[in-house]
Amino acid sequence: MTGKAKPKKHTAKEIALKIDAATTNRGGGKAGQADRSGIEKGGHAKLECPHCKVTAPDVKSMQIHHDAKHPKIGFDESKLNNLHATVATNSADSSKPRPGIRGSHKK
Repeated sequence: MTGKAKPKKHTAKEIALKIDAATTNRGGGKAGQADRSGIEKGGHAKLECPHCKVTAPDVKSMQIHHDAKHPKIGFDESKLNNLHATVATNSADSSKPRPGIRGSHKK
């Protein structure tokens, strides 16, 4: 227990969490919206629902979405749209920052 007048110091864990929160893309704002849409480099969303165009990062999440939103239609994994396969990867796009990559633009 600390004394009443003794100021608490920041721990290394707390400072590391603050640095992580400041330098990791969490997907907010216009950049996060473009990232989630899968327009550039596929984004985090790998799969797209063929019925309602909702995106999901993996098959398990898409199956959960399908069971909740489209219970009368059978789930068929082959009908899902793979957004990462449709995005062309060439050397011109490699200069753009990837989504969700740790790192700050100002160093």
